[in-house]
Amino acid sequence: MRKALLTILNTIAFIALASVAFAGEAAPEVISMTSIATALGMALAAAGCGIGQGLGLKAACEGTARNPEASGKITVTMLIGLAMIESLAIYALVVNLILLFANPFLG
Repeated sequence: MRKALLTILNTIAFIALASVAFAGEAAPEVISMTSIATALGMALAAAGCGIGQGLGLKAACEGTARNPEASGKITVTMLIGLAMIESLAIYALVVNLILLFANPFLG
């Protein structure tokens, strides 16, 4: 029953999006606003990730200064954390590139 309901809802969603996908050419104002929105989105993502990485690096440096013997473990944990934070910026970049070059709302 639940599977059938999900299938029906997915079908309705695809039908609703198909009309948007086959719409006519978009107005230049829409394209320019999309460009501005993607630029702001990437700027916010880069700023947030930069702040997060800075805080993580600060905490790792303080931890290493307090306990130099644990610097190896702190470094590994910091690198994993920095990679996770950086992946958020990469996700934002991918979404912004999709909105710029393959925007599903412009048709």
